[in-house]
Amino acid sequence: MPRSSSRKGQTNSTAANNSSSVDIFRSASGKAATKELERIDHLFYSYANSSSGMIDPEGIETLCSDLEVDHTDVRILMLAWKMKAEKQGYFTLDEWRGGLKALRADTIAKLKKALPELEKEVKRPSNFVDFYSYAFWYCLTEEKQKSIDIESICELLDLVLGSQFRAQVDTFVEYLKTQIEYKVINMDQWMGFFRFCNEISFPDLSNYDAELAWPLILDNFVEWMRAKQG
Repeated sequence: MPRSSSRKGQTNSTAANNSSSVDIFRSASGKAATKELERIDHLFYSYANSSSGMIDPEGIETLCSDLEVDHTDVRILMLAWKMKAEKQGYFTLDEWRGGLKALRADTIAKLKKALPELEKEVKRPSNFVDFYSYAFWYCLTEEKQKSIDIESICELLDLVLGSQFRAQVDTFVEYLKTQIEYKVINMDQWMGFFRFCNEISFPDLSNYDAELAWPLILDNFVEWMRAKQG
């Protein structure tokens, strides 16, 4: 019995030590997380407009300068996607916190280093569809706006899809700028062109079937291309 009692005492002691170690780890981890959040917040307020409490277009310009990227660089749009930013040209504190915590960046140096990894993350097929859709939604700047003007769409296509589907984007942009039927593009047409880039043989268009559910603008685009090809 004494032996059993001794073992039980050792077990209890070990459990107490383990519990104490876990508590210390949790405490240290909690303090580190608090410090990280403080640094993230401090960084936010160094760019935020003091009256609005948000990072506005001017603050984003300064941020881009510190990151050494142009404000029209696609990675800034990727950063907005990561933050789930709702209003073009503005970051709220909650959006900033969510994005930078996910990127594990609490300084400009760390954020700068995180951009290449963010780019890789966005370009994964499972993420890119969401990013492509977000890019359109993010550019809807007015309440109840559902479409984007042709000039802006051409710029957005070049920014978001140009590096992956250069020939398709250049040709579609040429068509958009020469046609007169469409003044704006909606989300269905925007997503339809992405599907077109992924599914249709280009430039021969051999597997394009107008009987399938393509937006009418793409039927017209294909007709225009075939006429050009003679």
